[in-house]
Amino acid sequence: MVHVFQFKENYYIFDTGSSSLHECDAKAALLLREKLGEAVDTSAITLKERQAYEEDFAELQQNGLLFAPETKSYPIKSNEVKALCLHICHDCNLRCRYCFADEGAYHSRREFMSLETAKKAIDFLIENSGNRKILETDFFGGEPLMNFEVVRETVLYAKQKAAERGKKFLFTLTTNGLLLKDEIAQFLNAEMENVVLSLDGRKEVHDAVRKTANGKGSFDLVIENLKNFVRIRGNKSYYVRGTFTARNLDFSKDVLFLADNGFDSISLEPVVTDIPGLAIRNEDLPAICAEYDVLCDKYLARMAAGKGFNFFHFNVDLEGGPCLAKRVSACGAGNEYFSVVPNGDLYPCHQFAGDPNFRMGSVYEGKLDENIRSRFQNSCLFTRKKCEGCFAKFICSGGCSANNYHFNGDIDEPYEVTCAMMRKRTENAMHILAERKKLQSQ
Repeated sequence: MVHVFQFKENYYIFDTGSSSLHECDAKAALLLREKLGEAVDTSAITLKERQAYEEDFAELQQNGLLFAPETKSYPIKSNEVKALCLHICHDCNLRCRYCFADEGAYHSRREFMSLETAKKAIDFLIENSGNRKILETDFFGGEPLMNFEVVRETVLYAKQKAAERGKKFLFTLTTNGLLLKDEIAQFLNAEMENVVLSLDGRKEVHDAVRKTANGKGSFDLVIENLKNFVRIRGNKSYYVRGTFTARNLDFSKDVLFLADNGFDSISLEPVVTDIPGLAIRNEDLPAICAEYDVLCDKYLARMAAGKGFNFFHFNVDLEGGPCLAKRVSACGAGNEYFSVVPNGDLYPCHQFAGDPNFRMGSVYEGKLDENIRSRFQNSCLFTRKKCEGCFAKFICSGGCSANNYHFNGDIDEPYEVTCAMMRKRTENAMHILAERKKLQSQ
């Protein structure tokens, strides 16, 4: 399919079959929209101009760069497990209003994972990893640093076991930063492939929803811990991950606030909740799309001034990105990636944790529910029928299975509010890609 879009005075053509992005002028955009069946006024385009544009379109098509067929490359589903998310702690020292995990408790009792269970999880991953050499483990919560000694000992155990089997572990940890003091920070810096730091942006925005157990804002308690960690992190991977809600639809200010405070790798995600006053509704989408445009302009201005930073949603790689099979299969939840809760039970991912309908077994049992696994194995971009006519489908892979299920009752039924934001961000990212290439060629 072909998608024609505009960012201010810039016009673009994106061909999904070839992943080709072309910049064009307004007349070319009009003619292509006409070819796509849209009712547009092309009366100002002369016959001679039309013929010239048609020749250009024909040349692009002949070279496989326009109206290229979309190859249905179904993912190769492996029975090898590559990653586990360890819920090292079902408790939290914050009480964030929008928390999908019930403020760390996951709608159950607050508890820590034992070292025994963590070791069993590592053993389970190694035993079910087949020929994979690189294995991944995410330490998650709640707040995993509340159970730091188990994190530390699990890392040491995993490294030892991996060495014995000719494998290697890559570790990630997500933290709200309250406990990120020097000794812990040094350990995470040394052992974690990536660290995710939770911060929502401006103090008033963060404190409105990310409160301590006694109801006070947490911004002042975490900001210096996070800044200090980033200083010692150097060039190693990390990112600050925030959430915006209906309370701060001017979220571009939060992204820029984070950048101004020395965080150069940033993700700000739209909240996924039905809480009144926080939930993003259809009527919020025009304001959100306009705000992405604001952020896009400011992002490019900083890039041009040599003050650029990495904003996760403005990254798109149309040339060297994941292979088609990977883009079609998405994150691998429920098939090669699983979540382990403190008692050792297994779920497709952290957002399904605690739902009895999605319990897939236990690391103590050493096996998975193949019926549930098959449900996720057989799910891919091509089983998500609403995605067929979307230009961003090979970039977003059909959305999050958990969000689809929680809002629509079906992992293959995309959540349209999220889809609308994804389409807008993708257009912004493509514009940024084109502008970045212009800067590089100067």
